[in-house]
Amino acid sequence: MSEDLGPKEHSQVRRRPEKANYDEDVIFSMVDQARFCNIATVVDGRAMLLPTLHAREDRTIYLHGSSSNAMLKAMVKSGEGILSVTHFDGLRLARSGFASSIAYRSAVVMGPVREVLDEKERRRILDLFVDAILPGRNSEVRAIKEREVRLTMVVAMEIEEASAKISEGPTNDEEGDFDLEIWSGVVPAKLIFEEPIASTDGAMAGGNIAVPASVIRLLKENRAIVDE
Repeated sequence: MSEDLGPKEHSQVRRRPEKANYDEDVIFSMVDQARFCNIATVVDGRAMLLPTLHAREDRTIYLHGSSSNAMLKAMVKSGEGILSVTHFDGLRLARSGFASSIAYRSAVVMGPVREVLDEKERRRILDLFVDAILPGRNSEVRAIKEREVRLTMVVAMEIEEASAKISEGPTNDEEGDFDLEIWSGVVPAKLIFEEPIASTDGAMAGGNIAVPASVIRLLKENRAIVDE
């Protein structure tokens, strides 16, 4: 059964609360569908923001980066983490600029963080990242090397509280603007993938290596989205 991740002390949506959603299934779906996230923390007294990749497993979100990554180190030192994801779904064009906006789905997630120190566990999580980016890809690539595991810092953030905000549907024009002869409406937007461009170096130079199953599935899903 799905649970609510808020509203709590730090995750309550106060501006336009009617757009808020705290259901974990809704939030987890937003996190999983997002191609990247933004993390924020304080490094040497300065607020810093970084776009990065992420992978979720149950109520844990994993982040990774160079072993010298200052932001991840600062986050682990503080013991607390926060990240956000946003999906741009289109333009909501009202009869006035003030009432115009965008269609979007966004989520903010926060909770305690820790560094994953066990090398075997880091290896498993890094494999998880590959499939989080493109499902099935990890079985198609060479195994990660021990040196690559050692050079990578992995951070786990437990999802303690979260909130989502969803803006969709018709524009919110002022009643006095309805009779104005100005076009208004929604222009939907979708993320799509174009045809793959093969590498031309090494073994790929011969042009004999087929497009892998993971990419074929992605393109089929992509065509289904376009045809909706």
